Amino acid sequence: MSENVKEVSDANFENDVLKSDRPVLVDFWAAWCAPCRMLAPTVEAVADKYAATARVVKLNVDDSPETTAQYGISSIPTLLFFKHGEVVDQVQGLVSKRVLTNKLEAQLS
Repeated sequence: MSENVKEVSDANFENDVLKSDRPVLVDFWAAWCAPCRMLAPTVEAVADKYAATARVVKLNVDDSPETTAQYGISSIPTLLFFKHGEVVDQVQGLVSKRVLTNKLEAQLS
């Protein structure tokens, strides 16, 4: 995994995501999810590209049921975009790097 992608959990979600001073892309995933594994290199590439301006984190839905339920995550992969502690955008399923970068760029402007 890229050094620019951080693992978050129920325990540190508030501090690392909701209180972040930068936009945050949260990848809700699980080890058993094939599309999640297929999306991982794309998420890592986005994390590397935006390391200076945004934060990219992964949350394992099996290990963090509270946060998963709080945001109504029912299918994975789901990616939520946070800005100032609020969900401002989301995508579900296997998406392209272009889709992720376009949505992240919108939060940086």
